[in-house]
Amino acid sequence: MKKSLKRIDAHLSSLGYCSRSEAKQFLKRFKVCVDGVRVFDVSKKVPHDVVRIEGEPLDPEALLILMHKPSGVICSHDDAGVLIYSLLPERFGRRNPKLSTVGRLDADTTGAILLTDNGTLNHQLSSPKSDVTKVYEVTLAQALRGDEAALFASGTLMLNGESKPLQPAHMEVMSSTQVRLEISEGRYHQVKRMFGAVGNKVVALHRVRFGVYDVEDLGLGEYRVLDFGV
Repeated sequence: MKKSLKRIDAHLSSLGYCSRSEAKQFLKRFKVCVDGVRVFDVSKKVPHDVVRIEGEPLDPEALLILMHKPSGVICSHDDAGVLIYSLLPERFGRRNPKLSTVGRLDADTTGAILLTDNGTLNHQLSSPKSDVTKVYEVTLAQALRGDEAALFASGTLMLNGESKPLQPAHMEVMSSTQVRLEISEGRYHQVKRMFGAVGNKVVALHRVRFGVYDVEDLGLGEYRVLDFGV
C-alpha cells in the first residue's frame, strides 16, 4: 500500500508540536530528520513514519490513551478546575482533531478512562449500545440488603427516567458495603443510579477496567499510549 504524503509543517501542526507558521523556527530549534537526514524545508512532503524529532518518532497519527484518572480531575475541555488534559503533554492538547475522553468519569471517580482523537472510535466505545464491559469497585453508604446481585443480573431493573431496563450486570460482594460490579452499558451515572434504585448511595467509585484495558500497573495520573484499535 502506498503511504500518504504530507508536508512536514502539516505533520507537526496536526500533531500539536507547533503551528504551521512556527514550523520553520521549530526545524531550526530541533533536529528534525527524514530517513536520517536533517531537514529545514517545511514544504517537503513525506510519510509520517520516516520523520524523527531529536531521534524520536512522531506521535501516532491517531491517539488512543489509557489513563488512571485521579479524584478531583474533570473530564472536560472547558469547565473550571483541574482538567484531565492538563495531565498530558501540552502538544496533545493542540492536536487536530482534538483529543477527547471516551465518555466521562465524575470528578470524584477514579480509574480507567480512555482518550482518543478518533471520533468514530470514540462513538463506538462510548455509545450505550457499545457492549464494552466496564468493571467498577464500589463503596456504599449502607450495608447491602441482599437482593442486589440477583436484581442487577435479572435484566429487569428500570432506572428513573429510562424507557428500557438495564442489561444484566454481574455483581460480586466483597464486604457488606463494598462490591465489584461489571456492566456492559454506558448510561448516564449508571452505577450510582443503580444503587440509588435499591435505596443505597455510592460514596466511592473506582473503575478498574474499561474493555480489555485495566489500570493495575498505572499510578494515579499516569497514562499509557495504546496501539490504535481495540
